[in-house]
Amino acid sequence: MASSAGFARTLCRLGYRFSVCRQCQRQVPNLSKISRFAVSARLYSEQRSTHFGFETVPEDEKTEKVYKVFQNVAQKYDVMNDAMSLGIHRLWKDTLLQLASPTPGSLLLDVAGGTGDISFRFLDYIRYRQDREARRDTLSRQSASWQEITEAYQRGQPGMQGGVQAVVCDINKEMLKVGRQRAADRGYGTGLSWVVGNAEELPFDNDKFDFYTIAFGIRNVTHINQALQEARRVLKPGGRFLCLEFSRVSNPLLSRVYDAYSFQLIPVLGEVIAGDWKSYQYLVESIRRFPDQEEFKAMIEDAGFFKVQFHNLTGGVVAIHSGFKL
Repeated sequence: MASSAGFARTLCRLGYRFSVCRQCQRQVPNLSKISRFAVSARLYSEQRSTHFGFETVPEDEKTEKVYKVFQNVAQKYDVMNDAMSLGIHRLWKDTLLQLASPTPGSLLLDVAGGTGDISFRFLDYIRYRQDREARRDTLSRQSASWQEITEAYQRGQPGMQGGVQAVVCDINKEMLKVGRQRAADRGYGTGLSWVVGNAEELPFDNDKFDFYTIAFGIRNVTHINQALQEARRVLKPGGRFLCLEFSRVSNPLLSRVYDAYSFQLIPVLGEVIAGDWKSYQYLVESIRRFPDQEEFKAMIEDAGFFKVQFHNLTGGVVAIHSGFKL
């Protein structure tokens, strides 16, 4: 009898409803349309899970957990990046922009770019290209008057950043707050906009951007395939997707050293510098759960991108994947 009662409670939890049988006067499951739907929904909800570092969690909880991680680390995020990578992350990001090689007038969407590192480099790169083109134009006008040269130089640099714009999109308001403050401190008064948005459901029209970048962010997304499809949607035909992310070290010796450094030192640095061991423990674990270079390349191709390739940096500690929307 107890077993039957327990079984009945389980059915109730799953969404079954009971009615009394007219012949035996016992309660029997009522498999009405509404009850079957409730059962299916409950089973689907229980079966859908994902990883949060090495922990398995329901899919609908991961976004909130990741949000809290970056809310906690936002104020010390850039300091910790320097400490964890010994400053090498700056070179990795420089390489990303060199591969992109944007031209004046390009429109960038930097997803998960809260503190602005990629967007700042993007605007700096555009400024450098404009300066170089202006110098070349000046040299070609050796016979012109100084007034003509000055006017031509000024026309070549409207507002220093021309028609270029970088849109920083991040799901975390605290990260964007830090990014806005950094932009103000560094004098980036124009050419930037800041948008709260989810990589899996971007708040932008189709075919809008020339470049889509995401640096150290895509591994934190719950549905990576959906984020890749959204990246393709918002890019213009001919637009380029670029992702800078931690990846898989191929050298066995370097891999052992890297693992020891990651698991034994980075959480300690997180505790000492940011007062947060758990968040940095998660960040280390999330790196190990991310697909390797070839697997991620295949995912990008499956999302509809062409000419997909990757470049390993620092022995595969990080990789830059890129692809085009045709």
